[in-house]
Amino acid sequence: MSQQTDPVNVTGYNNIASLANVGLCMELMELAINSPNYLDSIVGFYGYSGYGKSTGAAYVANRYRAYYVECLSCWTRKDLIKNICIEIGLDSGGTISDMVARVSAELAITNRPLIIDEFDYVVKKRMVDLVRDIYMGSGRTPILIIGEEQVEANLRKQWERFHNRMVGWEAAQPVDMTDAKQLRQLYCREVHIDDDLLLQIVKVTKGVTRRVCINLERAQEFALSNGIDTLTLAEWGNGADIYTGETVRRKH
Repeated sequence: MSQQTDPVNVTGYNNIASLANVGLCMELMELAINSPNYLDSIVGFYGYSGYGKSTGAAYVANRYRAYYVECLSCWTRKDLIKNICIEIGLDSGGTISDMVARVSAELAITNRPLIIDEFDYVVKKRMVDLVRDIYMGSGRTPILIIGEEQVEANLRKQWERFHNRMVGWEAAQPVDMTDAKQLRQLYCREVHIDDDLLLQIVKVTKGVTRRVCINLERAQEFALSNGIDTLTLAEWGNGADIYTGETVRRKH
């Protein structure tokens, strides 16, 4: 249990490694992997939509060779275990119990972590005990669950036996200027977005990672189409064109 999975070279993900939420996700995975044998090894990462939780999970999955499954709202218990089988590379035929046994045995042999994203659907569809069966049958393989803001509270209220197995939780954080500058390097390679505009984007979007990225893309397009090398807040309408996700009212 305490033996850490060897990290692998993560081509294409190195530029996001310094983002705060990627770091938090890595800390959780380290906690799960290095949990002593007498403790459990399930951890949870939660937060509002658009904060970059799945980006952190994708990086961690690559770095620690974790199996990664993103749940869909339409999945049943059989869909969940079938897709875990497919991700691991196992036969996905037979009954649910057959597949649980195969998954548990493989995880016990490899001790590779399992990441389950969109765990809110697992809770909503009452599939939590299925995940618990996998965890117990595998000899307590490290598991990272990822969900929205209320996933921790919902687990605590409805699934106390599973919640008691959790050894760590982290809340995804909004983008700050340090993160925003890293994102600027990723999304604005052809022009420079001035710090005053970057700060306004962070403020207006309330630090939602997805919307910060959308605005950086739009800012670069605007600058390129207008022949601007360095885009300032004043040149981009003092922030009037920053996308917030809110609907735009019709002009009469």
